[in-house]
Amino acid sequence: MNNNNEMKRYGHSSDTSVVQCWLNRLIQPQVLFTSIAVIALVVIWTTTLHLVGREQASAERTAAALAADTADTYEAQIVRALREIDTTLKLVLYSIDGKSVPSVLDELRARNMLPPASLFTVSVADSSGNVLASTDDLAHPHIATHDDDRFTQKNEEMVVGEPWFNQGSGNWELFFSRRAQVDDMDSDVIVTVSIHAGYFVSSYEPDVLGEQGVLALVGTDGIFRIKRTGDNISANNKVDYATMFADSGDVETSATLTVNSWDEIPRYTVVRELFEFPLAIVVGISEAEGLAAARELKQTYLQRAMLASLLLLIVIALLGRLSWKLQREQVRNLEQRIAHAQRVEYLAFHDSLTGLPNRAFFTQLLTQGMHHSRRYNKKLALLFLDLDRFKIINDSLGHDAGDELLQEMARRLSTTVRESDVVARLGGDEFVVLLTEIEEVRQAEIVAEKILATVSAPFTLAGQELHITVSVGVALFPRDGEDEQSLLKSADIAMYYAKEKGKNNVQFSSEALKTDSVERFVLESRLRSALQNQEFKVYYQSKQDMNGHVTGMEALLRWQHPDLGLMAPMEFIPMAEENGLIIPIGRWVLKTACWQNVAWQNLGLPELSMAVNLSARQFLDKGLIDDINTALRETGMAPELLELEITESMVMYDVKHTVQILKELKKMGVKVAIDDFGTGYSSLSRLKDFPLDSIKVDGSFIYAMTDCAENQKLTEAIIEIGKTLSLTVIAEGVETVEQLNCLRSLSCDQFQGFYANKPLPAGEFEVMMRELIINSKTSC
Repeated sequence: MNNNNEMKRYGHSSDTSVVQCWLNRLIQPQVLFTSIAVIALVVIWTTTLHLVGREQASAERTAAALAADTADTYEAQIVRALREIDTTLKLVLYSIDGKSVPSVLDELRARNMLPPASLFTVSVADSSGNVLASTDDLAHPHIATHDDDRFTQKNEEMVVGEPWFNQGSGNWELFFSRRAQVDDMDSDVIVTVSIHAGYFVSSYEPDVLGEQGVLALVGTDGIFRIKRTGDNISANNKVDYATMFADSGDVETSATLTVNSWDEIPRYTVVRELFEFPLAIVVGISEAEGLAAARELKQTYLQRAMLASLLLLIVIALLGRLSWKLQREQVRNLEQRIAHAQRVEYLAFHDSLTGLPNRAFFTQLLTQGMHHSRRYNKKLALLFLDLDRFKIINDSLGHDAGDELLQEMARRLSTTVRESDVVARLGGDEFVVLLTEIEEVRQAEIVAEKILATVSAPFTLAGQELHITVSVGVALFPRDGEDEQSLLKSADIAMYYAKEKGKNNVQFSSEALKTDSVERFVLESRLRSALQNQEFKVYYQSKQDMNGHVTGMEALLRWQHPDLGLMAPMEFIPMAEENGLIIPIGRWVLKTACWQNVAWQNLGLPELSMAVNLSARQFLDKGLIDDINTALRETGMAPELLELEITESMVMYDVKHTVQILKELKKMGVKVAIDDFGTGYSSLSRLKDFPLDSIKVDGSFIYAMTDCAENQKLTEAIIEIGKTLSLTVIAEGVETVEQLNCLRSLSCDQFQGFYANKPLPAGEFEVMMRELIINSKTSC
């Protein structure tokens, strides 16, 4: 019992100490005076801002309501005046019926049916603008048709002409006209009512609208018929009619604060279209004048609040200056530590270039997503994205342009998916998208197609508009992998398959793809050592003219794989393009072909051109020109005997860069041919600007040329294009004598294909060439 009592007394004593500690802190000078100052400042400024806000809002409502009320009155006055004018126009037109025009005006004036002559002048003119009669002398005798464009049409509505400045009176005048056919007259009659334009703004009240207000009539053509601001009256100014209505907001309620485009003055403006007439009224009250009183009152309130605050702060500063400095320093140190910790944490889990989650953070998110999907029996999809030909962009436009492209890709991907989905950058040009809680595979397919469409929109990089594509591989959990590594690998394999399928498409992971991936890995590993192991071979195929004379040859690459045998280029060139091996391989092919050409010449064979294909990556490589110069210099081959073949897509990818490269090749004396012509998307208007030497018609046209009249016409058109551009035309893939005869009839220059010879190794090609030379001499 004693122990329990002691424990209770000890607990009570502890609670009392805590309370006492807090009371001691509260009565410390820096805490006490700071609390008082804060409370007092909050009261002062809350009250002041409330009063200021209330006065400001009241003044704004008053100004807007005043502008709207003024617009109501002004609209009623203008509509009434316009209706009277229109009634006069109709009355005069209807009265001209078998009567002379002057007598009609005199009769109507005698009957007091015309408006006062002191303000209005009524005139009648024929369709040529000649005044037939008028209630008063006109300063401009043809003013009735001064706006000719409007009166050349059969317009039954009243027309408001553009304002005209009367030099005699120094005033602007407006002209309202109607045109009609009178039965007993040969031509149309135009009735015009002219009036001093200032009449329509005479209701301007400076007490209401101030010195910067506006009262105006504007035509639907955007031309002010009359405008008054203070004592200044002007007309014939042009404004954007549609924009003026858009800026004015809801014209049926109150005024809208907008900056008027004609003088850049903010006003509470009302713009209302007079639907009976091609005009609109403009009423505005200057913001500065309408809110002047409220702003003066605001300044008074703020000055008083500032004075009270200043006095309070001076007192508090004198009493607690040291404490305030110490506290401020402590807060600053704490904020710096927190900011530093947040920055370190952010950099550890986010990509520094795009701001997306990095590989480490994405791995955590993917693992969490897989646990969630496994627990609730849900599916998720992993999309692996890789930009197509990103290295070409980096090499040709620079790494700054590549970084800009990656940042824009991150922005586009983030806006394409749901907020619950995850977009991350794994590194380089690789992105991943995690789609959580999907119900069916179709959902992932829809998102992937949406991504392709979003990326296909043009990018502007380094001042150039480029079209970028992306290859997407999709893996589903748990079908394609039950852990983070296997799921990523499955999506990666599917992405590489999408690249093999021509890029810019979506492929889903499958068991067959995984098997192909292993085979591809083995093939790629062997490809890296193929050049060093001298496994590549160069075959040669001749080019002949229509009489069978050899004009040149083309070097064609083959891979003598130790296990798979002789492999065609399409089986390994795309892989070499992706991993960058195409550059050293292409350099080797170029030097080998040049060396072989010179060797044949030294053996007595004629000097013939040697054609070498360039891949897209080679053509855009910065070292291309140096590689060509080196090959020519080391082999001693004449530059004019070297012909480089490029495709249409390579030419049009970066036109500026292409022209620069072609011009440098031209200076060297090297010839350039467009390979597979007709299968790309060349712009003929741009093609003529390239310094080319020949085009090669794609074999797909030649194959069906003799069986399909349409293909023959297409081939004929391509040949005509080449002739028009003064280029040598070479037909590829010629296999039969019928195809050759057809090409001969179309005036094709040269041909190439199995009909001449299949691609042969250097030794066999040399033998064939010697036989052709002997046969040629024998026939001579």
